[in-house]
Amino acid sequence: GLRGRALVNLTSGEPARARALARWAGRHGIRYLDGAVLSPTPAIGTPSAAVLYSGAAGVHEAVRETLAALGGSGTYLGEDPGLTAAFEVALLDLFATSVHGLAHAFALASAEGIAPGQLAPFAAGIGGLLPEMAGRWADQLAEGRFSGERSTVDSAATTLTHLIAAARSHDLDTAALSAAKRAADRVVAAGHGADGLARLTTALDALDTPRDVPDTPQASDPSGGPRCRQRS
Repeated sequence: GLRGRALVNLTSGEPARARALARWAGRHGIRYLDGAVLSPTPAIGTPSAAVLYSGAAGVHEAVRETLAALGGSGTYLGEDPGLTAAFEVALLDLFATSVHGLAHAFALASAEGIAPGQLAPFAAGIGGLLPEMAGRWADQLAEGRFSGERSTVDSAATTLTHLIAAARSHDLDTAALSAAKRAADRVVAAGHGADGLARLTTALDALDTPRDVPDTPQASDPSGGPRCRQRS
């Protein structure tokens, strides 16, 4: 059996499930380390691979040489076994919504008679804005100050109104855009419309939308089935 051995889990899932699996492993005498592969398949084994780990530091130290075969530097985040999954779901949140945004942009452009090849260079330019925004937003969120010198939530709300109208004129799905508009409207209603876009982060914890992911046994019962990883 696995008793007395180290178990490194590199599959995807929620932080609560990773912590539950760590508790299950502890009850069975198994040393547990959670991990997440953040790179596409071709990068595995190369210096560009990005892999995160969290859990018992002693386990990570014991298997670090073996894990080096995955490539990259491998980043150990800390003792909390759910921390890796927390990073992963946040980053996949960014990836999933960005993929949807790209698909929606191509669909809207196509509906307006714009060929994909015509849009692509400009779409790449829009995507290139995100790295700088990530660092700037992190600073603003840490300080609790949201400068509107570059752009404001007021202007974002107006832009979203136009985007929703354009998409609906072509019978395209506007669920994601409408969710973004609700968040912007909440910030404006709270009197912060002149703040910068990072302020939107503070309006996402209590939107008036139903929870569409019910609690499942996976959050507390590791035997509920393996976590699955999807990589592009």
